[in-house]
Amino acid sequence: MRFIQEYRDGELVRRIAGRANELLERLGRRVKIMEVCGTHTMAVARHGLKSLFKENLDLISGPGCPVCVTPNSGFAMVFQAAEAGKTVATFGDMMRVPLNGRSLLTLKGEGLDIRVVYSPYDAIKMAVEEPGREFVMAGIGFETTSPLFASIILRCREKGVRNLSLISLFKLMPPVLNALLEAEDLKIDGLILPGHVSTIIGVKPYAELVEKHRVPAVVTGFEPVDIVESIRMILKQLAENRSMVENEYARTVRHGGNVKAIRLMQEVFKPVDSEWRGLGVIPGSGLALREEFRFFDAVEKHGLKPVEAADPQGCLCGEVVRGSRKPVECRLYRKVCRPDNPVGPCMVSSEGTCAAYYYAGL
Repeated sequence: MRFIQEYRDGELVRRIAGRANELLERLGRRVKIMEVCGTHTMAVARHGLKSLFKENLDLISGPGCPVCVTPNSGFAMVFQAAEAGKTVATFGDMMRVPLNGRSLLTLKGEGLDIRVVYSPYDAIKMAVEEPGREFVMAGIGFETTSPLFASIILRCREKGVRNLSLISLFKLMPPVLNALLEAEDLKIDGLILPGHVSTIIGVKPYAELVEKHRVPAVVTGFEPVDIVESIRMILKQLAENRSMVENEYARTVRHGGNVKAIRLMQEVFKPVDSEWRGLGVIPGSGLALREEFRFFDAVEKHGLKPVEAADPQGCLCGEVVRGSRKPVECRLYRKVCRPDNPVGPCMVSSEGTCAAYYYAGL
C-alpha cells in the first residue's frame, strides 16, 4: 500500500478486525495488549478502534508520552532555571504542565523569559543572536528526540556557542518495557511497539525482551490499518504459542534502525539510571551528557536541584502511564481535570492518555 488513504480504509480495517476477533474466540480468554506509544493511544481513541473488538480484548496505554513520564523533580529543575533568570527554551506541550499550582505558562505570565520552540535549532539561533543571555533547553523525549539534541550539542561545540545548555530528561524505551513486563500486577500479553522510537533504534533491541518474557510484540505504524493489523498479528502469535518481534511498520522501520542517529546519540549521551513517573527509578533508562560535554549540562552549570514535589491529591497520572489504571478510574477525570484545567501531565500532552480519552468522549 503506497498511499495514506489505503491505511485508513474502513472496510479493510473491519475485515482485519474480524480476523482478530476469530483469533480471540480461538484463544477463549481475556487478552491484555499494551499500546506503548502515546500517538498510538491517540489514534486508537480518535478512530474508535476499541469498539471493533470483542470485550475480552483489553487495550491499555503505556508510558509512551515523554512529558507524562517525566517526574516532578525533572520539571522542578526547568522551573528553577527560569526563576534564576535563565531563558528557557521548550516545546509547547510542557508549558501547561502543573507543578505546585503553577506552570511554565504562569511563570511566563509573571514576566520570566520562557520561549516555545518548534526545533532545538531555534534555541541555537537565539543563543547566537543574544550572546548576553544564558539559554537553557528542556530536553524531554525518547530515542526519537535525543539524537536531534545530540546534534545541537555538537553544533554548539563546533561553533563555540557557550551560552546554551541542556537539562537532559531523556528516556530510553527498552529498559522501561522490561520493567513493565516484570511487573506481576500488569500481566501484559502483547506489546504494540512504538513506530517513531523504532525508526531510530530499529527492531533488534526488542528481541532480548521478547525472548526473556515470552511476550509477542509488533512494531506498528499509526494509521487504523496499522494498529488493527498489529493486534491481529499479536493474537496470531498467541494462538500459535509463539513470541517474537514482528515489524508491521516496515515501510519506515528497518531492522538496524537509523545508524547515523544512533551514533549521534551514543557520541553525546551515556545511559544512566532514571526516575519515571509512576514507575520509580529504572536502571539504565535515561540519558546524561558524557564527560566531554559536561560544559553543556545545565544542571551542573547552573546548580539546579531535582527537588521532589508530590502529585496533586487524587491524581492517578502515575498509575495511568504504567498501565495499571485507566483515566475513567480517576475521580478527578472530567470533573476537575480537563484540558482547560489539567491536574496532571496526562491531561496536558498531545500524547497523554487522559487527553486521548477526553477528546474521544470516553
